[in-house]
Parts: sequence; C-alpha cells; structure tokens
Amino acid sequence: MPVDQQYYREVASGSTAEKLLIAARDRIFQDFIAHMQPSASDEILDVGVSDVINDGANVLERSYPHQHKITACGLGEGVAFKAAFPLCRYVQIEPNTRLPFDDNAFDVATSNAVLEHAGSHENQMLLVKELCRVARRVFITVPNRFFPVEHHTAIPLAHYFDGTFRIACSIAGKSEWTDEQNLILMTRKRLLEFTASIAKSAAVGYTGLSLGPLSSNLYLAFR
Repeated sequence: MPVDQQYYREVASGSTAEKLLIAARDRIFQDFIAHMQPSASDEILDVGVSDVINDGANVLERSYPHQHKITACGLGEGVAFKAAFPLCRYVQIEPNTRLPFDDNAFDVATSNAVLEHAGSHENQMLLVKELCRVARRVFITVPNRFFPVEHHTAIPLAHYFDGTFRIACSIAGKSEWTDEQNLILMTRKRLLEFTASIAKSAAVGYTGLSLGPLSSNLYLAFR
C-alpha cells in the first residue's frame, strides 16, 4: 500500500469530495503558474508527490506541459508514480532531513499538502528552509484550518478549536489526526511565522476553492 494512502481515505473515486478536491487542486496549479511564472526551460522540484494515482493527486505532473523538467520527491519507492509520469525524474527522500540537492539547483520548488504533516514546528521550518535553499522561487500550499470541512477527516466545523476537534475525532474513530505527528492544522498566521527567517520576498494568501478567509487552501510563496 502506498505510504500516503491514508490521506485519500475520505475521497472516494467519483464522489463529490473528489470533484471538489480536483477543483481545488486545479486552482492551486493556476496560482502556482501565476506566482512562479515558470518558463519552459525552468527546472522544477516537487516535494511530496503521491504514489496514489488518481485525478486529485499530483496536480503539477498532471497539468504542467513540460513534464520532463520536473524532479519529483516522495517517501515511497514511487513505482506507480514513475509508471504514470515517465518523463519526470523521481527521487526517494527521507522525512525531516536535508534534501539531496545543491543550493539553487532548481529554478522553482513546490510542495502541496505536505507541510502540515511534518510532525513539529521545527520540522516544518526545516522543510521551508530546505525548499528555499535548493530553489530560487518557492510555492508551498496547505489545507486551510478555517475551511468549513476538515480535509483529512471530513468532519465539519469541529476543527476550528482543538478541544472540539479531539472530541469529534474520538467519536468518529479518527483520533490519529489529533496527534501533531500526523497533522498540524494550518492557518494564515502560522504560515506567516515561516517568513521571518527567510531572506526572500514572501507572500501568504488563499487558494483552492475560493471562499475568502474560509477558502480551502493557503499558499506561501517566496521569490
């Protein structure tokens, strides 16, 4: 079983949830293009690709017209990923470690729905710094805590507060998502904390399904 199968448990094939996921990630891709403005010759690093192959996963590889310019990183062996996207270079990495690339090896680095699973603020900071080390421009996206439905559990509203989220997850048999090692619920304020120690121009905003402050996703961009 792919190591990231757990992240797609609440998204059945052909369901409304999958259609919303696809719509959100298509918007994320559009914002990636708008903010990073990659050229056909730019080398792109995508950290945290999935070995789950469906219409909602790996939006960059599905949508970007220059697939051969993408280096993709994942925690697994990437067997299904490499079969689905043969033009991409795939590199298996270890979590919470230095990325196996030289400084400024890439023009653009991106990571979608990974930062919230880093396990601690220190690990999150390491990932942000590593992406900024290996690439000149960086685009990071995460689920927005204030979207009305929590992405990983499909529980509505209870995730706005830690206490109610713990109770709701306990009732639903999903208590693993209240462990910081598995999930850190992300807000715009939390993303802004990562900008202070990075010597790049930074912007934080909303992406995905557009609902203003309740939008499904957040982005952190460095240029």
